[in-house]
Amino acid sequence: MTNRARYIMKPQFFLVALAAAVMAYLTLVPLVMLIYGSIKSGPPGAPGHFTVKNYLALFDNWRLAGALFNSLVFSTGSSLLAFAGGLYLAWITERTNVPWRRTIYACVLAPMIVPGILTTVGWIILFGRRSGIINIIATQYFGFDQPIEINNMPGMIWVQGTDQIPLAFLLLAAALRSMDPSLEEAAMVAGSGVLRTTYRITARVLLPAILAVWMISFVRAIENFEVPALIGMPAGILVFATEVYLATKNVPTDFGLASTFGVVYLGITALGVVLYLRWTAASEQFATITGKGYRPTVFDLGRWRKPMAAVSLFVCLILFILPILVVVWSSFLPFYMAPSRNALVSLTLENYQTLWRLPLVHRAMWNSFVLGIASSTITMVLTAIVAWIIVRTQWRGKGSLDFLAFSPIAMPGLVLGIAILWLYLVLPVPVYGTLWILLIAYVTKYLPYGMRACSSSMLQIKKELEEASEASGAAWSHTFRRVILPLLAPGFVAGWIYVITHSFRELSTSIMLYRSGTEVISIVLFELWDGGQYPQLAALGMVLVAILIAISLIARAIGAKYSVQQI
Repeated sequence: MTNRARYIMKPQFFLVALAAAVMAYLTLVPLVMLIYGSIKSGPPGAPGHFTVKNYLALFDNWRLAGALFNSLVFSTGSSLLAFAGGLYLAWITERTNVPWRRTIYACVLAPMIVPGILTTVGWIILFGRRSGIINIIATQYFGFDQPIEINNMPGMIWVQGTDQIPLAFLLLAAALRSMDPSLEEAAMVAGSGVLRTTYRITARVLLPAILAVWMISFVRAIENFEVPALIGMPAGILVFATEVYLATKNVPTDFGLASTFGVVYLGITALGVVLYLRWTAASEQFATITGKGYRPTVFDLGRWRKPMAAVSLFVCLILFILPILVVVWSSFLPFYMAPSRNALVSLTLENYQTLWRLPLVHRAMWNSFVLGIASSTITMVLTAIVAWIIVRTQWRGKGSLDFLAFSPIAMPGLVLGIAILWLYLVLPVPVYGTLWILLIAYVTKYLPYGMRACSSSMLQIKKELEEASEASGAAWSHTFRRVILPLLAPGFVAGWIYVITHSFRELSTSIMLYRSGTEVISIVLFELWDGGQYPQLAALGMVLVAILIAISLIARAIGAKYSVQQI
């Protein structure tokens, strides 16, 4: 028997083949179906022929140009705002000697667990024409003749940009924290001031990382659905996300047009991801961390320390905490009222009590728990196997497998939803209208994040441990279960936490695939908004936040336990 034949007969070969087939089915097949739907004349499951009329219809009228222009303006503006805010806060906390840095950190990171739809609702309430706190202050104390409108492009940019500041802050803070101070110290010795050193040295050294952070903010903005749906659609401002959504929700449903919008939409986000990866790779060429011990340069702000800290803390409270507080306040009112004595008298738990009397909420809670636990577990087990193949085997196609696992990061949630919709309306697989189709979508969507967690952990595990197990006569499945998975536990649990918390918040893919009986919490929140039931929406949102906090704390405790065992 030849060496090739022996390799094919090994269980590992069948594992590699099965993993490759599963990854291709989850990622490549829906993409092919999306392109197929964009060039098919009829709806899914109906007879039709190949045609380019959908593309001609898209390019012949103003819709593509309007959606493209609005998407670019929205994404560029919000990503620049997120970058500017994140850079300022990262520089203040990492490179200056301001006090209260831990408090600033906590204020910036607190909203990361809050679903985007709740943050958006919070800003809408704050800018309410009659009772919004910001407009009351603007008209009564600052002399504004008219209330400030939020249902416009500047309002969309403001809400999305401020929501993305925490992500930009985390990425930029890490870059600033890991920079060797020698170049900055040399500039300071030469007589350069704080601002000049930051601009001429720090910014230039970190330029690739800065561009990467801006691009990831741009991609996340262009694929966002909540802000364009809640703020843009009422004002008639349509972007790619809302165009895809409306094409599937309007009657008659135009699946071909939705797929065509999806293909163009995917092309833009894919280009953004490619640029992000290129700039991230380029940032490694500018690495300044050496083997010698060092501490990043901390600029002394002198008498400006406390004023700068107070300004930063005030900005954090306004941008990140106030929208959450106003949602909490709204959840205890029969209808929204600005804080006052009359409002305090009206505080009630009726909204929370009403939730438990709604069968839809009970069903959505159960569906979200089932999908969250199942999708996070399946995603992490699958990516653990794929990570083992990529790191441990010599299979020639493992680079393609890595690409397939990462590719869903370039697919906006709505595009992934329409692609999976086409797939299961054409294939005779009875998952349409069930939780199974949502489970498949969730697993596909979160593959890149599971891969990142498992691959980094797999690289830290020495191969000798597996070889010792195999030398003792253990089968590969036993070695994987008893040796590899326990050693992967810290990264596995971290990825599991990320997937389950984000699955509870996921809206854009779910809104394309859910049907009556398969609603999840995010869908109920959207329907409550659409129905004008804002107090109940706020109450359900607070319940969701409490669930996410509890899940994160429990999973983090489990992860800490495993981490201690590894020492």
